[in-house]
Amino acid sequence: MESLYFIVSSLIGKDLFGANLIGQGEMRRLHINDKIKTREFRVSDYDAALQLWQRVEGLEIAEGDDTEGTAQFLARNPGLSRVALDGSAIVGVVLCGHDGRRGHIYPLAVDPAYQRCGLGKRLLDECLDGLRKAKLKRVIIMVADDNRRGTRFWEGRGWEKIPGAIPMGIDL
Repeated sequence: MESLYFIVSSLIGKDLFGANLIGQGEMRRLHINDKIKTREFRVSDYDAALQLWQRVEGLEIAEGDDTEGTAQFLARNPGLSRVALDGSAIVGVVLCGHDGRRGHIYPLAVDPAYQRCGLGKRLLDECLDGLRKAKLKRVIIMVADDNRRGTRFWEGRGWEKIPGAIPMGIDL
C-alpha cells in the first residue's frame, strides 16, 4: 500500500513533463494525512496528551486540566474531543465541549514534527462537525496573548477576536 501511495502521489504531483504541480509541503501534507488516524479522546489518553501539550510552544495547562478534571469534561461532552494517532503515538489532541449554548475548544496541540501538514485543521473540523450536530451556533476559544503562531492559525481559519471581551476567571 505504501508503494501505491508514492506512485499515485508522484502522478498527481507532476505534469506530463515531470514538472512539480504542487509543492513539497503539500506532498508532505498528503502523505501525513494518509497515515494519521483520528478518534475520540479517551481518559486513558491523558498522560500522552499532557506530554504533547507540554511540548507545544504557546500552550498553557490550566488548573482543572488534570486527569480527574479531564475525565469529567469528557463525560459531559462525549464524542467531541479528538486525538490523532500515528500508529499508537498520539501526535495531535484537542478538547472540545459545550454548555448547551456555546461550544468551547480547549488546547488544540499538534506534535511539532507534524505541524503545518493540515492535522490541526483536521482535528478542528472534526470538533466543529460535532458541535454543529449538537445544533450550536457559536464556538469560543482562548488563545494566550503572546501566542502569535496560535493566533495566526485561528485567524487563518476564520476565527475573529471578540471586541470588548476580556477573559476573566476565579479559582474555586
